[in-house]
Amino acid sequence: MGSYTVDIEAYLKRIQYDGPADLKPNLETLRRLQMCHACSIPFENLDVILGVPIGLDLSQIEQKLVTENRGGYCFEQNSLMIAVLIELGFEVKALSGRVRIGRTREMMAPRTHLFAKVMVEGDPWLVDIGVGGATPTEPLRFNTTEPQVTAHDTRRIVQGEDAHGLPRWFHQILLDDLWHDVCEFTGEEMPMIDREVGNWWTSTNPESKFRQNIMAAMAVADGSRHSLSTTKYVHRSAGQVLEQIDITTSKQMISVLSDRFGIELPIDTVFGIAGL
Repeated sequence: MGSYTVDIEAYLKRIQYDGPADLKPNLETLRRLQMCHACSIPFENLDVILGVPIGLDLSQIEQKLVTENRGGYCFEQNSLMIAVLIELGFEVKALSGRVRIGRTREMMAPRTHLFAKVMVEGDPWLVDIGVGGATPTEPLRFNTTEPQVTAHDTRRIVQGEDAHGLPRWFHQILLDDLWHDVCEFTGEEMPMIDREVGNWWTSTNPESKFRQNIMAAMAVADGSRHSLSTTKYVHRSAGQVLEQIDITTSKQMISVLSDRFGIELPIDTVFGIAGL
């Protein structure tokens, strides 16, 4: 990312930050940054669907997510968050993982997920704002297996069997009284070259789910979430459906993206999926 630095003031305005004004690198600041970000910058893959290259240069990410009021997926969202945290004085490591949502542990998922480990007063915390509708809205303590209740759901981090000689952890979410894997990781760092490779595979491989589905997701401060999966939009709170829309036209899709996620696209946008 070179010597480029994020405009912190513009970023804080974009996420409607309401935490400590002194921005000290402590847990209170970290919590508010993650919550405000998750409730303001939507997860979305629209550029992938529209054939727009996903650039990982920090200036490009800031332009898209902050200046243009767009969203992005993990390589964009977490790259921005990592850069902000480093500028604010946090000790941060960019880690790689495998997303396991909808996959059994017998299935080998690609190592194409970026998130962060943040040290605060000697304790490690998992920070991830790029897992779509399963994005945690608060940091998760890394060194405990106990359930962690957040404003939106309950999480935990448990260790599984070693894989290829490396320890393996699972970030899990509690849904309908059952624990579901969100992602797995070994604690291995993800340098920029690995992010570039993962980003290229995710955004260009025809087999990538990001090439096959329209996605958007964003948390709401009241504990609910907006989610969009190709032709279905749902607003949920604690498992209860508050609103649901079946999308049948591009015009309707553009309206939902604008009204529910704050994403503005040209009125003549054609998505090329499911007749949209």
